[in-house]
Amino acid sequence: MLLNWFFIIIGLAALIAGAEALVRGASGVALMTRMTPMVIGLTVVAAGTSMPELMVSVRASLSGDAGLAVGNVVGSNILNIGLVLGLTALVKSLKIQGTTMKFEWPVLVLATAQVIMFSRDGLIDRMEGGFLFIAVIVFMAYAVGLNRNGIVDEDGKPPATASFGRTGGAAWMFNLAAVAIGGILLALGADTMVRGAVAVALGLGISQSVVGLTIVAVGTSSPELVTSVMAAFRGRDDMAVGNVVGSSIFNLLAILGAAALARPLPISEEVLGRDFWWLAGMTLLLLPLMWTGRRIARIEGFILIAGFVAFTTVLWTNLS
Repeated sequence: MLLNWFFIIIGLAALIAGAEALVRGASGVALMTRMTPMVIGLTVVAAGTSMPELMVSVRASLSGDAGLAVGNVVGSNILNIGLVLGLTALVKSLKIQGTTMKFEWPVLVLATAQVIMFSRDGLIDRMEGGFLFIAVIVFMAYAVGLNRNGIVDEDGKPPATASFGRTGGAAWMFNLAAVAIGGILLALGADTMVRGAVAVALGLGISQSVVGLTIVAVGTSSPELVTSVMAAFRGRDDMAVGNVVGSSIFNLLAILGAAALARPLPISEEVLGRDFWWLAGMTLLLLPLMWTGRRIARIEGFILIAGFVAFTTVLWTNLS
């Protein structure tokens, strides 16, 4: 039991270190490629922090456990919107970029609707999985093309801290290394923490179904949580929000797409009749919260957290 607690602590430490490296490296890449931190958050950071969900869902699909593959994605998205964005807003009121409401949020709504539509017959087949995977590639390419611009300080020079105090080839090397190392640490940290937490839970007599719906979802979403909080602390509101929205889009399109390509995914009646409704509701709730004052304030962060707590309560009530 003590060894499992040690795994949890080591995993959390790796998550914090990975999040710091990923945010710093991604900020540098944004400056050097003349892209906004929002776009980097939607693409590089979102893909990096979604690696644990990708590993869990594809591995679960290949092993024939479609319930875990689908539940991990749906649960992670509800957690991303409710808990991750909510807690990040408690740390710091988050300013919302105009493109978030005009482009990223509508894409998230469309991705959610597309997944629900594909699931109506109780199965996401390989053709539908391929469509979802192609859609995320198109989205990321369009996001990069839409929002490319220069980011400079008042003196016209990029902030030295975002490029590790270096320029030219050395800056590229350090920033890309930070992104790569951050992504690896996030994936390994999440996997280590999930393994330790699952073992502790099972040792305490909690059923595996409850563990899968709670601890695994929290564990695989912990990179998004730590990365968004770290981005908010560093004043990167756009990256913090972009990470949550981008990760949610990536989960629905890339991860479910890859899992369905590996093996067609049966969708349970429970997911269709309960979890998808919660996912759609939390996604739609984002718009009025972002619209008021063009920011997600602390009180709105509490509302998001309350939504996640309500969903978790429903899960526990139905499982008891």
